[in-house]
Amino acid sequence: MPAPMTPKERVLAAFARQEPDRVPLNYSGNPGITARLLAHFGLAAEDHEGLLQALDIDLRGVGAPYCGPKLHEDLPGRSVDVWGIRRRYIEHSSGGYWDYCDFPLKDATVEQVAEWPLPSPDDCDTSGVRDACRRQERYAINGSAGFGDIINGNGMLRGMEQTLIDLVTDDPAGLLLADRRMAIQIEVTSRILEAAQGGVDFLWLGEDLGTQIGPLISLAVFRKHIRPRYQRFCDLARSHGLYVMMHTCGSSSWAYDDFVEMGIHVVDTLQPEAKDMSPATLKKRFGDRLAFHGCLSTAGPLAYGTADQVVETVRQTLEVMMPGGGYCLAPTHMIQDNTPTENVLAMVQAAHEYGVY
Repeated sequence: MPAPMTPKERVLAAFARQEPDRVPLNYSGNPGITARLLAHFGLAAEDHEGLLQALDIDLRGVGAPYCGPKLHEDLPGRSVDVWGIRRRYIEHSSGGYWDYCDFPLKDATVEQVAEWPLPSPDDCDTSGVRDACRRQERYAINGSAGFGDIINGNGMLRGMEQTLIDLVTDDPAGLLLADRRMAIQIEVTSRILEAAQGGVDFLWLGEDLGTQIGPLISLAVFRKHIRPRYQRFCDLARSHGLYVMMHTCGSSSWAYDDFVEMGIHVVDTLQPEAKDMSPATLKKRFGDRLAFHGCLSTAGPLAYGTADQVVETVRQTLEVMMPGGGYCLAPTHMIQDNTPTENVLAMVQAAHEYGVY
């Protein structure tokens, strides 16, 4: 058995495709399930760090909050953020969620996109980054100022249909929006890394590339519009000696060979029900070149099964993904509010029981 590791050592060993003392753990959840877990552990409603400690989570993050002027007016029945993205609250049987709506740049011209107010990096406060890194120095720290997320990020302002049309037709308005958004995120990320003074360990990027049954875009479109823009993030990470983790929902393994060439080290989400995304397929095809973070479906036993079924799913997943190292156990996305509290606890317990090397 390997000697006990700190959370940072554990994650970095996994990212390097080595065997740590145990499989690292991560958590992401919607407000409803998070509130129930906080209550279960007797924690205050805002004590998210306490929850991460209670769940024995190995990863953390630092950021640079926007502190500049208000850029977009409030609208009745809407939440409007600093990017001008609009959301409306939709209730459902187990809670609710903020649904993207209105898409104010759907029919925008190049000139209108160029004039759309976006946050300045000068108004993003990095003054607390170094102290945050010190407080969390035991953990593996993500220092990215945003996923990048061209398809979803543009889609929140232009709508998904128009965003995909933009990529296929080389629409200059859509491409300009992507470039403006990503330039801000890259600059803020660069400032975070400088402020961190070596305290950051990896950048967590993201671009949803698949549906449940196949690619969302072609490889040609990916190579023309997606890959070159993310290469700037990868180059920035390389210049600081950092790992890069890429979040991709759906059937996305068709892009992983390119990921390796770009300098991406870890792939995240890994929805096992999507085409060509089973743990066995990923481990066999890419286990010698990529590390993995995810695989626990938020639409499977975690949400709809019993605690025993969750334990068995975790056990089977670890049996495939653990050999040789290179795996972090995590949900495939934010755990949804319809997930029983006991199932999340079962996931963590099973990771400790079956995830030890």
